[in-house]
Amino acid sequence: MIDHAHDLVSVRDATERLLTAVGNLDNASVTQPSRLPGWSRGHVLAHLARNADALVNVLEGRPMYVSGEARDTDIERDAPRALDVQLADLRESAARFQEAGDAPADWSRTVELRNGVTDSASRVPFRRWVEVELHHVDLGIGYELEDLPAEFTEREIGFLADRFSGHPDVPATRVTDGTRAWSTGRQPGGQAPEVTVTGPPADLLGWLAGRRDGSALASAGGPLPALPPL
Repeated sequence: MIDHAHDLVSVRDATERLLTAVGNLDNASVTQPSRLPGWSRGHVLAHLARNADALVNVLEGRPMYVSGEARDTDIERDAPRALDVQLADLRESAARFQEAGDAPADWSRTVELRNGVTDSASRVPFRRWVEVELHHVDLGIGYELEDLPAEFTEREIGFLADRFSGHPDVPATRVTDGTRAWSTGRQPGGQAPEVTVTGPPADLLGWLAGRRDGSALASAGGPLPALPPL
């Protein structure tokens, strides 16, 4: 069961870790490439701030972004800013998100995200937690997938496995860290999964989230499935 109040606390903690780490950078570091193709660290920080505001829109019943073009334009506009401006924007947008999350609301209601995707309002704090944790890793400043909270890693593996479940381009796959297991891809109609992918949680998450190539994983029953972009 999703506990939005617990997830809001987790978002706050993850944001504090991010702000502390980013506070150790300098202006030159912010302009350097991140681990995301075509994005500097400034792009990642700008996206995180604008995503917080976008999720406030979602919680308050407005469109997440005016348009995809406006989203991209805002990120490009904000990416070159100095470190102190980036930090202030991250703090202030994070505070706006927490304020929206703390407001009395029907957390069982359905909300609309980007591209017509819908979800329960109760999942929005977890979605924000995902943004903060994975993009902290994407900055390439010493925070790695292995440093993510164990609860987060397990839940995000499950979330991504669900996302690819039934996808026609992904073979039926069992994903396991040797203790827990998740199913994804095309379902084989009562038969055993076609492929079993095994590895440490951080590597499983990295593969599912498009952050690692899966070379550290073992695949039985077929080659490691190629996953579509998120």
